Amino acid sequence: MTPEAVLDVLMRAMWVAIECAGPLLGVGIIVGLLMGLVQAATQLSEPAITFVPKLVALGVCMVFMGGWLLERLTAFGREMLGGIAYIHS
Repeated sequence: MTPEAVLDVLMRAMWVAIECAGPLLGVGIIVGLLMGLVQAATQLSEPAITFVPKLVALGVCMVFMGGWLLERLTAFGREMLGGIAYIHS
């Protein structure tokens, strides 16, 4: 396997990771910022106040995006396993 092929596989793997993690991270950041504003406005400093809404928001996000995430990861896995036959030492 040439160095270019290895770099191509790594680059595609990184893009799949970014595509799958990006929306979840975005939801977590937005909910965290909103809860931080609520805490600052109410002067509450309880850590559970930010943790529980993030957990709920990420759970809802996984329910709605889970099928797409699974399809994307499965397609990438099939592509990588299908390419094993073409690897030359």
